[in-house]
Amino acid sequence: MLADVQCKNALCPADKKRLRLTDAGGLYLEVSSAGSKGWFWKTYQDGKEGRMALGSYPAVSVAAARKARDAAKALKGEGADPVQARKLEKLKASNPDGDTFKSVALGWFAVQ
Repeated sequence: MLADVQCKNALCPADKKRLRLTDAGGLYLEVSSAGSKGWFWKTYQDGKEGRMALGSYPAVSVAAARKARDAAKALKGEGADPVQARKLEKLKASNPDGDTFKSVALGWFAVQ
């Protein structure tokens, strides 16, 4: 389990592109050679490994990253893919009127 002090003091070695500090349940903090730090959750879909971004370190604390991981795990437990669910939410937020022909046509008409 990672502590906040470990995350704050983490530095990537000069000879590597990135450093991964593992927490628990597939959660890890990735430190790049440029110094940026990001939270990721390791996922497996159809035997292939993937990852889900949970935010950057100073903005997202250790506790918040763990809560986000647990929420994604719960969503996956229900049978949904959390990465696809996030993409769908972003898509719905970009077009609040819906994806009907009328809304698309009126949007096109407004631009033209």
